[in-house]
Amino acid sequence: MLFVADQPERLDKFLARMLPEHSRSKLVREIESGNVLVNGVMGKPSLMLASGTEVTLEQPSEATAHDLTPAAIPLDIVYEDDWMLVVNKPRGLATHPALSLKEPSLVNALLARNTPLSEAGGAFRPGIVHRLDKETTGLLVVAKTDAAHVVLARQIEARTAGRRYVAVVEGWFPQAAARIEAPLARSPKNRLLMTVEPAGKPAVTHIRRVGRVDAGCLLECRLETGRTHQIRVHLQAVGHPVVGDVLYGRGIGPMQLHAWSLALEHPSTGERMTFTRSVPDDFVNLESLWDEVAAF
Repeated sequence: MLFVADQPERLDKFLARMLPEHSRSKLVREIESGNVLVNGVMGKPSLMLASGTEVTLEQPSEATAHDLTPAAIPLDIVYEDDWMLVVNKPRGLATHPALSLKEPSLVNALLARNTPLSEAGGAFRPGIVHRLDKETTGLLVVAKTDAAHVVLARQIEARTAGRRYVAVVEGWFPQAAARIEAPLARSPKNRLLMTVEPAGKPAVTHIRRVGRVDAGCLLECRLETGRTHQIRVHLQAVGHPVVGDVLYGRGIGPMQLHAWSLALEHPSTGERMTFTRSVPDDFVNLESLWDEVAAF
């Protein structure tokens, strides 16, 4: 199994993030037994990885294989060439397989297209550079080659890739613009949830209020960092959870969070490219407010 580090991180923590189906203590034993190589050399669990470092691991013998069966699911492909593709992910489709997932994911749909996919992010999530939550809709970039994957992942890690979302939140957001800085960590009470935690990983979300809608308030959110559930947890923390969020809000109706804009440098040419997609049909009626979002 080949992985490529997408951010500076300890070796044992990196493998635990890449292989959530295995305990960290088991992965530490794999490292200490010499089954893990870092750029071809054995390392210690505490070894700090640099972004782009290659980590190889023999498949643990008791590991359960992820389902990589191709699934013929229609996809909205926004852009595609020999190095990457950009897809508008629909609601209800997980980004990649997981042991707890019973239905096909975006990866299974990509495999059904016979699309070449990178393996730098792990065997069970070929091509996946970054993720969107299952109920979040919008734009994702997928790498077709390992070289493209490394370049794209570095942009995500270095925060040079622009990722902008729209969210309908409960209540009226009081500020025209805001910067939410609150570190996030896995909740010790419920491992499905993230929570604001002083000892957690740094997380910053930039907010711009767009206007009022029947369901609440329309915000544009720009990610400076990309933690799990970041926008959802940050908005809950300031008292304005995303409408339809079953984990952090009341969960009434489809979750109103959409990744509408993605900007990045092409992994081969270096050209800055920006892709956009409007909200899906099951979003609340935004009427003329969408023009204001797109014009900003």
